[in-house]
Amino acid sequence: MAERWVLASSNAGKLAELAALLADLDIEVVSQSEFDVPDAIEDGVAFVDNALIKARHAAAATGLPAIADDSGLAVDYLGGAPGVHSARYAGTHGDDAANNAKLLAALADVSVPARGAAFHCCLAATRAVDDPVPVIAHGVWRGRILEAPRGDGGFGYDPLFWVAAENASAAELTAHRKNAISHRGRAMAKLIEQLRERR
Repeated sequence: MAERWVLASSNAGKLAELAALLADLDIEVVSQSEFDVPDAIEDGVAFVDNALIKARHAAAATGLPAIADDSGLAVDYLGGAPGVHSARYAGTHGDDAANNAKLLAALADVSVPARGAAFHCCLAATRAVDDPVPVIAHGVWRGRILEAPRGDGGFGYDPLFWVAAENASAAELTAHRKNAISHRGRAMAKLIEQLRERR
């Protein structure tokens, strides 16, 4: 019988992706929304802080092992901003158009070579709220910020994130390709490897 874990998110896309990856480990992943768990207050200063806050919150509310992620964009020229505030960079949570507009304005006079950036994803898996050794995995995806959006796929900052090796923006990649090379894909691969070692 599969072990049940809770995903500290109500995002259906994340749930489907993680469920497929963890099936080989005989782990069944269910969303925290199935237990009416409210979102945690994400007041950490780093991606790893927020991932742990969310995982412990879901574990405490459900009594199940939990997995959470926190991810965002860090722009070199902006000293790592928007960072943990990526989803609410322009003030309203999840307003992609406003966030992208603010980022373009912040980099308006910045030359192409100085527009380096990276997407980061930190995943945290905890067997219980007081697990002293949670599994942490960090994935990084380097690129640079375009001067105008390109592509209709993806979400968030994807239309502005240029991936030189693919000669495309993240929004121009297929979902399959993006998942294979993205920050989240890299973090998930590391997480699964660590969970497999602990079985």
